[in-house]
Amino acid sequence: MPERIRILVVDDHHVVRQGLVALLGILPEIEVVGQAADGAEAIALHRSLHPDITLMDLQLPKLSGVEAIRRIRAEDPAARVIVLTTFDGDEDIYRAIEAGAKAYLLKGMTVDELTSTIRAVHSGKTRLAPAIAEKLAERMSGQALTAREQNVLERIVAGRSNKEIASDLDISEATVKTHVNNLLGKLGVSDRTHAATVALQRGIVHLK
Repeated sequence: MPERIRILVVDDHHVVRQGLVALLGILPEIEVVGQAADGAEAIALHRSLHPDITLMDLQLPKLSGVEAIRRIRAEDPAARVIVLTTFDGDEDIYRAIEAGAKAYLLKGMTVDELTSTIRAVHSGKTRLAPAIAEKLAERMSGQALTAREQNVLERIVAGRSNKEIASDLDISEATVKTHVNNLLGKLGVSDRTHAATVALQRGIVHLK
C-alpha cells in the first residue's frame, strides 16, 4: 500500500476545520496529521510535523494565511500549500500565489476537486481553476498600489476623511489628495465610495 498523503488543516472556524478533517479522514490515501486555528500555530505545527500538504485559509487570527505561507516557505522552500478560502478577489489570489501557494480553492468546491488538487500538488504540480487563473492574469496586468496608497485606501474603506488620514499618516492633506487621485486612477474608479467598494470586492482591503 502506498504511503498516505499527510495533511495539515488550517482554519480558524472550528466547525469548518472539523468538517474538513472528517471529510479527509474517510479518504484512504490521506492522513490528517494536525490542525491549526491561526497563522502562528500553523507555522509551529508545520515546523514540527513536516506535512506533505497544508490546507490554508487566508483570514486567520494572529497572522494572516498569506503571511503564514510566506514564513513556512521561507523555512521550508519545498513546502506545498493549498489555499482553501471563501475569498475570490484577484488581490487575494495574487498575494497567496506570490507567497508560494501551489493551488487556490474556494470553499464551494466539490470533494473530487479537493482530492484531485491534493493529488496534483503532492505530485509537484500547480493547480488553478480557469476562473482563478483569469483573475490572477487580470491582477498581474494591472497597476499595483504603493504601500502608502494601500494605507490611504484602507482608511478610505474605514470612512476616514482626508484630514483624518493626513493626521493618521503624519502627512499633509495635499499629499493625501495626491495619493487618493493616484489610487482612483489605478483602480479605474471616479470617487472614494466606488474605490472602497472595489477594494473590498477585489480583496485589496478586508474589513477587520
